This record gives sequence, structure tokens and C-alpha cells, in this order.
Amino acid sequence: MIRHIVFFTVQEEHLQEVKAGLSILTGIPHARLLEIGTNVKTDQLGTEIDLVVYGEFDDEAALAAYKAHPDYQLSIDRVRPLREKRIAADYDSRAAVKAALNCPSIQLPGYIPLKFQMDD
Repeated sequence: MIRHIVFFTVQEEHLQEVKAGLSILTGIPHARLLEIGTNVKTDQLGTEIDLVVYGEFDDEAALAAYKAHPDYQLSIDRVRPLREKRIAADYDSRAAVKAALNCPSIQLPGYIPLKFQMDD
């Protein structure tokens, strides 16, 4: 599954209009799930993002079909003049890291590796 995530920054006076323009995307087929969310800004290290588009697609072909739909361009035409920043990323969830990696060259503060010795 391909996960498609897009972050937007928007001035407060354009927030609802941009959200409405992005909501056009929810009517496009090809996505398993498509959500438009407002950042609740609880992260202490970064609160500059205002809106998020999150989509799940069966594969890259489904994502490409979504982007080729005429309503995708309609959404762009409405949103682009009003938004400030747009940052997008797509990744295949089957290849995503889902557990801690064993990286012996990385030393974390306070981490003491345990060494076991097997007795015969």
C-alpha cells in the first residue's frame, strides 16, 4: 500500500477556503482512504503545518490514477494561489520500518548494550 501525505501552511484568513479546495480530493476514486485534517499543533518542536492530506492507495498505479483525475487539477487550481508551503511524501508501507533497527554504530545517550555469554 502506498501512503500519500501532504502538508500545507496557510494564512489564517485562507484556512477554510484551502480546506474546501482540498476537500474536492475526497470525491476522487482510487483511494482506499483519503482525509483532510487540521493540525492540532500539539508537537512542541514544530507547529507550522496547518493542514494535512493523508491518503492510502493500493499501489502506485492507483495513486497515479488519482493524480490524473480532473478533480485533482481542480483542487490544485483552487488551493495553490492561497497556500504558502506544500510538502509531500509517498511511501510503500510494506517496506516501512515497523520495529527498532539494530544499529550497533549508533550510540544513544544512556544506552548500555548488554553482552551475553553462553556457557557450554
